[in-house]
Amino acid sequence: MAAAAGSGGGSSSSSSGEEKTIVLVSSDIRARFEVREAAALLSKTVRRMIDEAGADASGDDGILLPEVDAKTLAKVLEYCNKHAPAGSSSSAAEEDLERFDREFMHVDLGTLYSLTTASSYLKIEGLLNLTCKTIADMIKGKTPEQIRKMFGMTNELTTEEEDEVRRENTWAF
Repeated sequence: MAAAAGSGGGSSSSSSGEEKTIVLVSSDIRARFEVREAAALLSKTVRRMIDEAGADASGDDGILLPEVDAKTLAKVLEYCNKHAPAGSSSSAAEEDLERFDREFMHVDLGTLYSLTTASSYLKIEGLLNLTCKTIADMIKGKTPEQIRKMFGMTNELTTEEEDEVRRENTWAF
C-alpha cells in the first residue's frame, strides 16, 4: 500500500538502482502519497499530467489530484501497486491478482462508488472495469425495486410515466 510521503521532493531515483517514485496529492487534506512510477502510470490522467509538465512533474509539490480524496487515493494506490508491472506473468501471479481483486472489492457501497468515480477520473481502465463488474454482479437478477432499495434510490416516476417507459422500451423488459 502507498505510504504518505514525508518531507522532500517528488520524483526521485538513485544511482543505487532504486525505482523512480512519483508523489501524488489528494484533494481534501492534501495528503501526499509516494508511489512507484510504474504504479502511478497505470493512470492515464497521471501519465498525461507528467507528459504535460515535463520530466520532473512531481517536483516539490507533487501532482495534485483535485477529484480524489485521501481515503480513496490510498485505496486506488493499493490496487495500482498490486497491478503495476513487476516482470512476472506466471499463472500463479495471475491467480494471485484475481484473488486480490476479489478481496479488494469487499467494500461498502460508498467506497465502491468512490473507487468507481476515482478510477474513471484517473482513467485506470482495469480498476474501472473491476468496479463496474462488481456493481453489475450486485444488481444481476434483481428487480428495479430491489436495485433502488440496495442503492437507496427512490422512484421519481408516476405509474403512468413508468408504464410509458416500459411501452417505449419493451426490448428491455
